[in-house]
Amino acid sequence: MGKVRISDNSIWLKHIEADAPLRDRLTSLKAGDVVELEVAGIVGRWERMRDGSDGRPTEGIKPVEGMKRVWTQLQSERGRVVDVRQVQSADSYLAALGATLSEWDSPEDEAAYRDL
Repeated sequence: MGKVRISDNSIWLKHIEADAPLRDRLTSLKAGDVVELEVAGIVGRWERMRDGSDGRPTEGIKPVEGMKRVWTQLQSERGRVVDVRQVQSADSYLAALGATLSEWDSPEDEAAYRDL
């Protein structure tokens, strides 16, 4: 499990300590990719930040959706070190699994099994 200090509106990847594999996985994301993380005991969605105007990658992730509100509230505790780890919810698992089962996405299968 990694550690990160609450210090900004986003999490800079170089600030994730004690979990190099997590930092490497987050660094390998493309701009706009979304990942689910548990930060300070709260699970939420984070998005890899867009590349800079000069084309260089921005080495950070920003909270999105409900996590944005939670992270904003945590800003009142700047300086606090919190745990961070990657998680996978049932929804994201099923979405990822959907591409695996795509061989059954034919019109013939839809016609044969639509009423089941």
